[in-house]
Amino acid sequence: MPWWDFFNFSLVETLIDDYDGSIYGAVFEYKLSNFCQNTPHVKVPPRYVIAFRGTILDSETWMSDVKLNFKISFNTLYRGSRSMHAIRAIRNVVDNHNHSAIWLAGHSLGAALVLLAGKTMTSLGYLLESYIFNPPISSIPLEQLPGGDMLKEMFQITKSVVKATVAIALTDLQVQEEDPKTASWIPYLYVNPADPICAGFIDYFKHKTFMSKIGASKIEKAGTGKSVRSLLVGITKGKSSSSDLSTEPLHLLPSASRYDCKQEQTYSVYDSSWTSSVVGARLYPEGKLGKLLH
Repeated sequence: MPWWDFFNFSLVETLIDDYDGSIYGAVFEYKLSNFCQNTPHVKVPPRYVIAFRGTILDSETWMSDVKLNFKISFNTLYRGSRSMHAIRAIRNVVDNHNHSAIWLAGHSLGAALVLLAGKTMTSLGYLLESYIFNPPISSIPLEQLPGGDMLKEMFQITKSVVKATVAIALTDLQVQEEDPKTASWIPYLYVNPADPICAGFIDYFKHKTFMSKIGASKIEKAGTGKSVRSLLVGITKGKSSSSDLSTEPLHLLPSASRYDCKQEQTYSVYDSSWTSSVVGARLYPEGKLGKLLH
């Protein structure tokens, strides 16, 4: 019996990469969703979960997965054929069902796809509840560096000021207020401080909060809105002329509900080692997605 049957899910569709033919995601339907619609004091479960896998380094998938990871580093994931295929699959489900009954989930590379999809769908007016595990972020993992919080924060402030200055000088960047529509999407981030791939998100939100408290939000927005790589190669924010996919850097999130794992090898959502850190407006009980995808 497939594992999803045990949790009362059925497999609706497998998502296959056009380049290497690998399965990179799947669409699941919750068989009991209709029975939970009118249950008082219970969070309504999704009718559909669209999930994306992380990087697999085997002979058939490693090349395309590594290429996509490089695209993440250069903020060009939106240019990948897998990204466009994933968005089409999500749009197909959204067009045929209530978007409030659809959840997105992904780990690592798959988490990056969820970030891209969530931003894209939000810009189109659809807020999809999203669960993101160990999302990659292209930054120095300050959480793992020695030194006190003050030293780390000074490093971040200096980096933001330098990047903001360079961005304005090279690209004539105008610092804009956050789009209320984009800010309304609040994904759930599960990150491990011991994992350099995703630990930067912890520092990102700490820095974002600190800069807001000292009245330097505009510097923070200008600095984080441009990576060093994008400044060097001339990649700009906005919308691609040949695609509806969001080209905004994936890590730019006005708010999120973040969960930090305190044990290096524990990733279970419902395990006691997870602690919550709310950076946003809402927080749901732990354990929902862990019981669906474990």
